[in-house]
Amino acid sequence: MDAEAVPGLAGHTPVMQQYLRIKAEHPGVLLFYRMGDFYELFYGDAERASRLLGITLTRRGASNGEPIPMAGVPYHALEQHLAKLVRLGESVAICEQLGDPATAKGPVERKVMRVVTPGTLVDASLLPDREDRPLLAIAAADHGRRLALAWTVVASGECWVAEIAPDRLAAELDRLRPAELLMPEPPPYSPARATGE
Repeated sequence: MDAEAVPGLAGHTPVMQQYLRIKAEHPGVLLFYRMGDFYELFYGDAERASRLLGITLTRRGASNGEPIPMAGVPYHALEQHLAKLVRLGESVAICEQLGDPATAKGPVERKVMRVVTPGTLVDASLLPDREDRPLLAIAAADHGRRLALAWTVVASGECWVAEIAPDRLAAELDRLRPAELLMPEPPPYSPARATGE
C-alpha cells in the first residue's frame, strides 16, 4: 500500500507511516506491531488493548504533531495475551520485524505474519478447554425465505451445513454458540444499507 492510500500519512514519522499503512490493511483487528522485545499497539488499538488486557496506556513521542497513545506487551508474554483476547471475542494481527535494526536504513521491514480470530483458532495453547466454538457463516437462500448456514470447527476440521427458516435463527445461534459469525455485506444499493440496518 503506498503513502497516498492512507490519508494524512505525510505528517507522521517513518515508523508511524509504516504502522498506519499496515494497520489500514487490517482494519477492525488489534495490530500487535513488533518493536524489539515488545509488541506495541498504537492509537485506538492501544486504548482498546489497555482496557481489555489491563495493561498500561502511555503517550510517548509525537507523530503528525500529536502525542502517540501506546500500550505494549513483552514478546515472551504474547501467547497469554492472545488467549485472553480470543476469549473476549477479539481478533488480532501479529506484525513481525523481518529486518535487522542494525542494518536497516529507515524503519525495519515488518509484515503481518499471523491473524488470530476466535473462529479460526487452531493453536491448542489458545483453545478453550473442552469447548468447540465454530466459525458460522449465514446467507439468505430461496430469495430470503430460508437461511443457509455453514459452520466448522477449524481445529478438528469438521464442518456442517443446514437450511433453516429465518424464525429458527435465534435457536440455532443459541445451540451452536459460534465464536465468530460471517455474513455477506448488503448489496451497495440495498434498502438495508440505505437505512443503516
